[in-house]
Amino acid sequence: MHLSAHTWMRPEPLETTLQRLSTLGYTSIELEGEPSLYPIEPTRRLLAKYNIKCWGTVTIMQGTRDLTAADPQQRRDTIRYIKDVISFSSALGGEIVTIVPALVGKLVPTASPEEEWTWVVEALREIALFTSTNHPRIKLGIEPLNRFETYFLNRTDQALALIDQVDSDRYGIAFDPFHLALEEKDMLSAIRKCTSRITDFHAADHNRLAAGDGRFDWNEIVQTLKHSGYDGALAVECMPPVDRSPVGRYGLEQTESLKMSTEVSPERLQFIIDHGSALLSDEYYTYLMRKSAETLKPFV
Repeated sequence: MHLSAHTWMRPEPLETTLQRLSTLGYTSIELEGEPSLYPIEPTRRLLAKYNIKCWGTVTIMQGTRDLTAADPQQRRDTIRYIKDVISFSSALGGEIVTIVPALVGKLVPTASPEEEWTWVVEALREIALFTSTNHPRIKLGIEPLNRFETYFLNRTDQALALIDQVDSDRYGIAFDPFHLALEEKDMLSAIRKCTSRITDFHAADHNRLAAGDGRFDWNEIVQTLKHSGYDGALAVECMPPVDRSPVGRYGLEQTESLKMSTEVSPERLQFIIDHGSALLSDEYYTYLMRKSAETLKPFV
């Protein structure tokens, strides 16, 4: 296994992110699925400069991106978007793409369960064929989210049933303990059910703070992953809630008080806010990455 990190939690220049990760001992990065933010050649040069490899990408399901949408054109546009993300990952030498099928934050269905399931299966089959034909190195992971972020696909048994119906060895499961600790009776048992089918692993503690700032037993989790045949990234994905009360702040100034040095689109900012967070300060975000690295490094 190796230590990796996401990029979507704090909008900032990629070089800032890579410099921080390199200093803290990370060896790869999982880029947010926004190809326009990362031109291929400049991104390759930055990755090489800091000796950080691209582990892969994850779809950012905001706006109109939704494979469960009742509108056929919306589903077509979402399939096209996911294909673009796969091509983006492949061009940077990535190994995986994590796919969230439905719009994050969509809590009310727009069609019957049978219709939505059928649409997603059909879409994932098309995406699998595209990947096998054009980017055979890429493995795809389906990520279940907790019920407060989606009604579609909350548990590992649901994700595995979907993958089995798609019937493509291109797919595995992207395991996120933050989401699954809310939904699984026994999270370690859920990992064991996914033996040899885990393609990605997102790392945050039970409260979505840094690994080590919650109650998860990381030794137990990582050993179970190893016994289940997983040898990929531990991709840190902290998304702490911003304490807007006068008693919190975790001992650090959490939010960015000055204008950030990179443009933040309204959609991107809203996506972060919808996850219960905000634009985290450099100091606080660096702490989250450092604490996670200190907790996870002994296991990689």
